[in-house]
Amino acid sequence: MTINVGDKLPATTFVTMTESGPSPVDSADYFAGKKVALFSVPGAFTPTCSAKHLPGFIEKAADLKAKGIDEIACTAVNDPFVMGAWGKASGAEGAVTMLADGNGSFAEAVGLTMDGSKFGLGTRGQRFSMVVNDGVVEQLHVEAPGEFRVSSADYMLEQL
Repeated sequence: MTINVGDKLPATTFVTMTESGPSPVDSADYFAGKKVALFSVPGAFTPTCSAKHLPGFIEKAADLKAKGIDEIACTAVNDPFVMGAWGKASGAEGAVTMLADGNGSFAEAVGLTMDGSKFGLGTRGQRFSMVVNDGVVEQLHVEAPGEFRVSSADYMLEQL
């Protein structure tokens, strides 16, 4: 079942890369008491994700925060080493928190997985964005397969 606006995010664990290595991030703790712009990409270092999706949120971070967003986070079904490297290579540090969903637990729990097997990717998270306020989904924008429009930073800014 796909998560909907008004639903509380399911409990799961993400992993971030820190200076001392991978560090677990409890979803309930992470989203508690703040308004988070969360977006999901099918994979780190993939074409649309690297050329448009992540850069858009980095570029628009100040604008999003000016509209009440406390934190911006990117998730993908990738390991924390890849997400950490992608964040560094993209200049995300200080603008976007990279939350690795290595086992796809979060994507599965919110019902937003996709089958990327024909591209050698296996099960991944769909491309989407959401505004999460104190753990509750306020906005949810899921892309149609192969599209990049409603999950962009620009679209989110228009909706805030």
